[in-house]
Amino acid sequence: MQAACLLALSTLLPLPGHAAESTAVAALEQAQPKLVQWRRDLHQHPELGEQETRTAKLVADHLRALGLTVRTGIGKTGVVAVLKGAKSGPRIALRADMDALPVTEQTGLPFASTVKAEYRGQPVGVMHACGHDAHVAILMGVAQALVAAKDELAGEVMFVFQPAEEGPPVAGEVFGAALMLQEGVFKDFTPDAVFGLHVWAGLPVGSLGYRSGPLMAAADEWSLTVRGKQTHGSRPWDGVDPITLGAQILLGTQSMIARQVNIATSPVVLTAGQFQAGVRFNIIPDEAKLVGTLRTFDSAVREDVIARFRRIATDYAHASEGTAELQVVNNAPATINQPALTQRVRPSLEKAVGAANVVEMPLVTVAEDFSQFANTVPGFYFFVGSTSKGIDPATAPINHSPQFLLDEQALETGSRAMLQVALDYLGTPR
Repeated sequence: MQAACLLALSTLLPLPGHAAESTAVAALEQAQPKLVQWRRDLHQHPELGEQETRTAKLVADHLRALGLTVRTGIGKTGVVAVLKGAKSGPRIALRADMDALPVTEQTGLPFASTVKAEYRGQPVGVMHACGHDAHVAILMGVAQALVAAKDELAGEVMFVFQPAEEGPPVAGEVFGAALMLQEGVFKDFTPDAVFGLHVWAGLPVGSLGYRSGPLMAAADEWSLTVRGKQTHGSRPWDGVDPITLGAQILLGTQSMIARQVNIATSPVVLTAGQFQAGVRFNIIPDEAKLVGTLRTFDSAVREDVIARFRRIATDYAHASEGTAELQVVNNAPATINQPALTQRVRPSLEKAVGAANVVEMPLVTVAEDFSQFANTVPGFYFFVGSTSKGIDPATAPINHSPQFLLDEQALETGSRAMLQVALDYLGTPR
């Protein structure tokens, strides 16, 4: 009889974390209009990496209004705050990146960016062409929801608003997540796990994408300086043509990847984005410079490709009596979702949007310096579909396009998913 009464009573009592979940979910639902307002304001006022002063102030003011103690200026413009629940429990970090891109917007939105700036010495337009405005709005909303439930919450949450995910203003500088870590963002608060998300034009709105293990590539920025001997364009035999030599080296790298690297097991992409040389049509210059990116998913493959690239450059240059110097700077390691953490988190994604709307992603050759955090503590990163229904994600303007168009329903999907991930993790004993 006594056991039966206890069993009946237990069915009436809330499960651990249930009260916090109910409160937080309701608070997030009420905040959705604010998420749209924040996102549109940020979209209209984008800022390049390490220049996110207005964005950082908006974030810091919001977190202070929630009653949190805020640290600013980490990694130059980063903002961090920690929420302590009323009960003991795990520690987690939730991260959003804040910077925009040197892209001139072509969306035609009523809140489209008209901001102009300078990037690495060139005048540029500035646009949230990668969706970081949405990331900031989502995390601001999740912070508001979790604060609403703090009296029922078990554990602690660090909110990390990171600058300069897209890279440093000056090539080769420490930036973004790496700089925040270098300046001690996790020194006094070491999370048990760190979580991040990214809106993604390659998925329809309402869906989420994930992958266990390697998800996104490592990103290296390479610079190749080819030196020859200047001469008249009509007499190339009197000099050494660095333009032809640079082209030969670049084509040699593509043959190397196609014939010397097993891309069936570990994809590799090597791309030149700049080729600069000369000032006049009939003068062969003495120098050419190529700049580009290398994307890999395996550290050993990365080292092998760089060594082969350097050897190709040196050998081609030697054959032409020129010289070639290759410099490679790693901007981000590969983003790898810890398998055990992935297995633990996937049910949270399914709970947020339904199992049918959670898809396994292929390897993605874009890069993310969230990997710096995930190499420090266990990490999980997922994609949030942002392309409107009726538009084929395969043909929609992809992130970084001047026509990148975010369906704002992604704000609700992303914030609901991130909140569920946080609540479920905090609801499990440490």
